[in-house]
Amino acid sequence: MGYDWTSNSGQEIWDNEVSVLAPALGGIKYSRIEEDGLQWPCPNPEHPGTQFLHRDGIFTHGKGIFTPVDWKPPAEVPDKEYPFVLSTGRRLYQYHTRTQTGRSGMDFLMPEETADISQADAQRLGIQPDEYVKVRSRRGEVKVKARVTREVPPGMVWMAFHFRDGCANWLTNAVYDPNTMTAEYKACAVTVEKA
Repeated sequence: MGYDWTSNSGQEIWDNEVSVLAPALGGIKYSRIEEDGLQWPCPNPEHPGTQFLHRDGIFTHGKGIFTPVDWKPPAEVPDKEYPFVLSTGRRLYQYHTRTQTGRSGMDFLMPEETADISQADAQRLGIQPDEYVKVRSRRGEVKVKARVTREVPPGMVWMAFHFRDGCANWLTNAVYDPNTMTAEYKACAVTVEKA
């Protein structure tokens, strides 16, 4: 990228920068990991590494910090116009946006995104397996094949975000959990209809 780095190897960067600046990695040096490796935390060169972080009921920070919060419904819940909850996640055969797995030959296992719906919902809507459906939210619409399955309960649609065509993230709500500030990808209201 045009920058003149002063280091000439990954080992030099790790040994002289990463392990120096990260206390939990201070004892992990290239010379120590060539045989079997080391588990972090490993704070100094004499430390054997930490095979088990929490063991025999002893935790590094006592019993943990439990902070209960009152449950709040998602920002968007099903209604008459959008009667399903869309939940998103990852597929076994793909990784993130397929920049790696999309070129690895894995597409024969799953070449395109699907909308996973329950058998009861598919029957009620007259949707057959592998039939194209439109999944629509207040933010957009995608056209994907229906995957009729027992794995999804009635009232839910499940999709992933790996494929550019039919990406579930085009449908999700741009709101955040007020405590964790994580995006609310796991719940938004959608409707499903034959394409």
